[in-house]
Amino acid sequence: MLGVYLDNVRKVSPLIHNITNYVTVNDVANVLLACGASPIMADDPDDAEEITAICSGLNINIGTLNTRTIASMFRAGAKAQELGHALLLDPVGAGASTLRTKTALDLVKSLKFDVIRGNASEIKTLALGTGTTHGVDADKADAVSDDNLAFMADFVRDFARSTGSIIALTGAIDLVADASRCFVIRNGRPEMGRITGTGCQLSGIMTAFTAANPEHKLEAAASAVAVMGLAGELAFNAHNGNATYRNKIIDAIYFFTGDVIDGGARYEILQ
Repeated sequence: MLGVYLDNVRKVSPLIHNITNYVTVNDVANVLLACGASPIMADDPDDAEEITAICSGLNINIGTLNTRTIASMFRAGAKAQELGHALLLDPVGAGASTLRTKTALDLVKSLKFDVIRGNASEIKTLALGTGTTHGVDADKADAVSDDNLAFMADFVRDFARSTGSIIALTGAIDLVADASRCFVIRNGRPEMGRITGTGCQLSGIMTAFTAANPEHKLEAAASAVAVMGLAGELAFNAHNGNATYRNKIIDAIYFFTGDVIDGGARYEILQ
């Protein structure tokens, strides 16, 4: 049952530092508040390390990458690792440009992330050292389907084994795996792809879930994925525009309880 991990976020209310995408930074802050955590954003190299020290988790998102924030990511990441804080990487657009790909690969080589969360093309790029994406979206050829599910589950478990990180590959079917177990999560709606930032929001709350549940990081990461997908289902209305839909997803998470998650999460575990 995955609901307890949301309940623990609300009990602990972890402070999460986000060096994140400026396109979606406000939504990340609000969704963290909705799930019971507290957000803080600091991306200057002279500020980020000190801010990270007072938090319990660090979410690194390369969505609007620039050379100034790259230094902040490495300095804050090293501090979070030193202090044993939850550490997540969202390699937005890895494979789309040389700078993004190199930065994401260098971060993975330099830091031990608790979770690496991305779409299929981004995760493939990190695992193979090269790849392509459709802008910041996954190429259709990389998508997880029932036909390739067993192969992709093995792929993410192998990547988890080689990195020592939990790998969260998100899309129409979500995979969240460590070296031995893979959660296959089927919550969500395709219309969520019409909203800028649902992935960025997920990375924020996933950092909070792992920070609040340090003894059960895999289950906590899977719970965060189910929370976002279930919120997308419950918030959907055919008459919503994408801006209204975005707000209703955040509202749905605000009202979630552990029992709601347990009643609505659809998943299986492959071993």
